[in-house]
Amino acid sequence: MDGVGVGELPDAINYQDEGSNTLSNLATAVGGILLPNLESLGLGNIIPIMGINPQINPRASFGKLAEKSKGKDSTTGHWELGGIITEKEFPVYPNGFPADVINKFLSETKMKGYLANYASSGTKIILQLGDDHIRTGFPIIYTSADSVFQIAAHEDVISLERLYEICMITRKKVMVGDHEVGRIIARPFIGSTGNYSRTTNRKDFSVDPPSKTILNFLKDEGIETIAIGKINDLFNYNGITTQIKSKSNIEGIQAIIKAAQEKSNSLIIANLVDFDVYYGHRNDPVGFANALKEFDDNLPNILACLKESDRLILTADHGNDPTTPSTDHSREYVPLLFYKVSSGGKNIGVRSSFADVAQTIAHFFKVNNNLRGISFLND
Repeated sequence: MDGVGVGELPDAINYQDEGSNTLSNLATAVGGILLPNLESLGLGNIIPIMGINPQINPRASFGKLAEKSKGKDSTTGHWELGGIITEKEFPVYPNGFPADVINKFLSETKMKGYLANYASSGTKIILQLGDDHIRTGFPIIYTSADSVFQIAAHEDVISLERLYEICMITRKKVMVGDHEVGRIIARPFIGSTGNYSRTTNRKDFSVDPPSKTILNFLKDEGIETIAIGKINDLFNYNGITTQIKSKSNIEGIQAIIKAAQEKSNSLIIANLVDFDVYYGHRNDPVGFANALKEFDDNLPNILACLKESDRLILTADHGNDPTTPSTDHSREYVPLLFYKVSSGGKNIGVRSSFADVAQTIAHFFKVNNNLRGISFLND
């Protein structure tokens, strides 16, 4: 559940995220949220959330995960869920990219110019600079609090093929060494003056994880790993046997259900991105609450697919509090719900690392590994 945090971490002050609590703050902002299915699993047992009651006998075990890695971006969060602790933060550029980076970008990509080069909302920047982009043909370069180098281009001005080529060159020849950001992101858009909109042809060019993740260890043992949505990009396709694209939460939910019905002896890992992309980054607590309700309404359909031998983990990769002035990720604990059919839940406490998820998966599949984390399978 991308961006669904449950309260600031002790070091949140180092990231200017004091007071962040995505779930609790957004619930308060909208006068309370009703999520009966997540409530029955024990979501309200993790932290106080207006509208969600703690359960005496929750259906799932509950707790929260602390991030041990440096940073608060998607790549770091997912890698830690996969068993890797990132000791050095990916570089970020709140004031834009330095001149040497921009000059190298122009030289390597053979572009004659660029627009922007500052941190911005992707939807705002194309409205602000779309006309200039069409007039000049220059790509729009921007970033955010995430470790990203984003390139926006109108599909009729710079073709998708050319945009992807530019991003690949930037990945391999420009943002390297000390400037190795987590992701280069192609951000194509369409439309005309005052009516520009991004398309679903976004493409991420990530870095490889520095070592094996739980996905690699499972794949090496012949266990199928099915990645849905953004998961594929964040792990740069490493250790993934089946790749499934999804463009929205509902598409991701449908893909989870289909895979759960068709597969056995496999790990299905999905990222539901709408919470983060459309509502956290846009400081929209109402939209965030509605997206949570949509997920909650569909949760019984996921649970209905599960057999006695299956396990379900619900968690997140970072926070993204839509009620704070920042439009960026927040350094937070993330929720942990661990569900088994026909079994009640227990309090499995505050876990010291997201990597506990990786070790729990390894424990479940009886796969030897050298990953970080402590299993909660039998807690």
